[in-house]
Amino acid sequence: MAADRVVHPPTLAQRLEYVALRSAAFLLRPFGWRAASAVGAGVGAFVYRVLRLRAARVERAIRACFPEFSDARVRAVAAASYRSIGRVMFESIYLSRATPAEVRAAFVGVEGRDVLEAAYAQGKGVILAAGHIGNWELSGAWLGASGLPVDGITMHMANPLSDRFFARTRERLGMRVIFDDEAVRAVPRSLRENRAIGFVSDQSAKGLASTIVPFFGRPARTPRGAAVFAMRGDVPIVFISAIRQPDGRYLERFEAVPLVRTGDRDADIDATVRRYTQVLERLVREHPEQYFWQHRRWKGQPADTPAHLREP
Repeated sequence: MAADRVVHPPTLAQRLEYVALRSAAFLLRPFGWRAASAVGAGVGAFVYRVLRLRAARVERAIRACFPEFSDARVRAVAAASYRSIGRVMFESIYLSRATPAEVRAAFVGVEGRDVLEAAYAQGKGVILAAGHIGNWELSGAWLGASGLPVDGITMHMANPLSDRFFARTRERLGMRVIFDDEAVRAVPRSLRENRAIGFVSDQSAKGLASTIVPFFGRPARTPRGAAVFAMRGDVPIVFISAIRQPDGRYLERFEAVPLVRTGDRDADIDATVRRYTQVLERLVREHPEQYFWQHRRWKGQPADTPAHLREP
């Protein structure tokens, strides 16, 4: 843990949140993966239909990215996205008690495994770029449950108890956790060990090195860590995703993201960030109902952003 990070004792509210988290994991365990997913979908539907939490913002974002959609289609995609995030949340809770075999059984297949194997074969480590589409937690869990050496970069949660809960879950399934405030020292060490390192690269945060690239034509502040570490060691980048299929299981997908090499390091990093952002945008266009529209993808835009390209 970084020396400059101060961890305060959990508040009463955080303790209650943690009790609810542990209770949910315990209660879901006897009913299996599909039941956990179904409960999550129901909770997501309730949040959208009844609570309307961030619903107007989500609908604006979808409408801005898909101007060809009718109002009915916008609402349908929004509703599906709430069910999707509910599934991700409850499936992630269920992971705390799942076995590696259960994780593997949650997938219908793997697409692009040869891409991943070729990247590992270079012996330099692998940078895994990901976005908030499908079940991003499950995509990394598949690697660990399959016995592949993998680390995940994650930010600390506000609740230290929940923070440790999810870190233990990832580690129990074979994924080593690297917190963002440890990445500068830990990532090079992991790459030397020929491990894959996952970066969720579509949500900027305070203090996180970012660059501005287009996402659905609008300037979006995008984490550049994946590109920076890849360029430093000529490490292959592979875009990873777990896309939900009609039968409720997921398809694990791997796609190579070539590095840009022109000799201008900063420009090359920005161009590489643009490349993995383009992969994510394509996946969102294919599966808009599985994207995490609830987060503010375009916050922190440059001050001179034209009015018609500002955050929806």
